[in-house]
Amino acid sequence: MITDAVHAADARLAHASDTLVGCDPVRDIIGEINQDAAYAVQSLGIARRIAAGRRVVGRKIGLTSVVVQNQFGVRSPDYGVLMDDMMLDDRQSVDLARFIAPRVEAEVAFVLGHDLESPTSHVADVIRATEFVLPAIEIVDSRIAGWDIRITDTISDNASGGALVLGTTPRKLDGFDLSAVGMSLEFDGEPVSTGSGVACLGNPIIAVAWLARAVARHGQPLRAGEVVLSGALGPMVAAQSGVYRARLDGLGEVRVDFAAASTEGARA
Repeated sequence: MITDAVHAADARLAHASDTLVGCDPVRDIIGEINQDAAYAVQSLGIARRIAAGRRVVGRKIGLTSVVVQNQFGVRSPDYGVLMDDMMLDDRQSVDLARFIAPRVEAEVAFVLGHDLESPTSHVADVIRATEFVLPAIEIVDSRIAGWDIRITDTISDNASGGALVLGTTPRKLDGFDLSAVGMSLEFDGEPVSTGSGVACLGNPIIAVAWLARAVARHGQPLRAGEVVLSGALGPMVAAQSGVYRARLDGLGEVRVDFAAASTEGARA
């Protein structure tokens, strides 16, 4: 339901996005636990971007780590939407001034070959529907100043979505155990985060099955051709100028080069 509070929360986040100045949390408007209201705020933001000419290219899953779930006091992940202007090329140079307070994490990206329309989709459905997987770097960014967020803040803010970088060597799922995939994220050649597929709800495939059920129940099922970011394989790290390279066992690598901000942008 789109209430006055939902509109007010959306307006606050929109202003932060337009000005690149972090705003106050929106939980003071919609409350700390009302996820339905938070997804309504998210939907307004997505609709505004579509009206401005952007298009949906996929979805992203957040809060797949039990440790992070405990931090937010929730027992399930959340999700957001990937737009075409969030997609970056492997090895692309990206201006830090594009973001407010960016952080980096490594993930497995799924590219779907078939729709997942059922609210009871399970892991076998996901395996059948997946065309291939790719290594990915997600750049998360919060419009909330200082990352002072709770569950309704991050859902409202499109699951703190910023941008994503996809690797370029596709891998089929046949006989490939994603739970055993090891991950190393390096900054200028030095490891800054490590993890594995098991950190993502036990297996990234399980995370995508959760997402498929959740979005189908809300009438927005996953579609063929969409990219799905399945959740972090290890801790996120704050972004700074330099090169971040994610190496995922059996999937190859992907990198992004953050250029020093070309203009003096506001930082929250």
